[in-house]
Amino acid sequence: MTNSHDHDHDNEFDPMTARVRALETILSEKGLIDPAAIDAVVDTYQNKVGPQNGARVVAKAWSDAEFADWLGKDATAAIASLGYTGRQGEHMQAVFNTPQTHNLVVCTLCSCYPWSVLGLPPVWYKSPPYRSRAVMDPRGVLEEFGVTLPQDVDIRVWDSTAELRYLVVPMRPDGTEGLDEEALAALVSRDSMIGTGLAGATA
Repeated sequence: MTNSHDHDHDNEFDPMTARVRALETILSEKGLIDPAAIDAVVDTYQNKVGPQNGARVVAKAWSDAEFADWLGKDATAAIASLGYTGRQGEHMQAVFNTPQTHNLVVCTLCSCYPWSVLGLPPVWYKSPPYRSRAVMDPRGVLEEFGVTLPQDVDIRVWDSTAELRYLVVPMRPDGTEGLDEEALAALVSRDSMIGTGLAGATA
């Protein structure tokens, strides 16, 4: 018996996306999820919440010493003062890069991530290779992202959890003393706030 179908299902999607779409369809048909609600959440984190929020936090910390001090002591409250709070009620800690220390964030158990300031997590952040190698070989992982640090720079790896998530405050690039907060925020990439990039560099 020949197959009468004259098209391939989901052939425009990669395998993972096709599986997600199929699962969403099944759950929707059973009345267990509301596709419109899911679309609303995705739209929020793709278009209204994203790395630009975290970039504004970093830019303010670069420009305002009092805010930077507050961010270091109580990042949750400092970030909330700018209007950035997550649906997950995430508790935040800011870690500051210095000439002597570079910070890198990972979630070794799953993919805990500060959605309120960074938006949706990148695919690589959730991948098992990154989650394991960031702990075992952080310097090698950074080099793969194009970040080569001097051997005397200490790399600190922070493991996010459901209770505590981290925001890396990268070092302010040299020669930016005359820039306002908006211009400074444009120098801050998502990767620099995870620790896999540097401020002023292309993510």
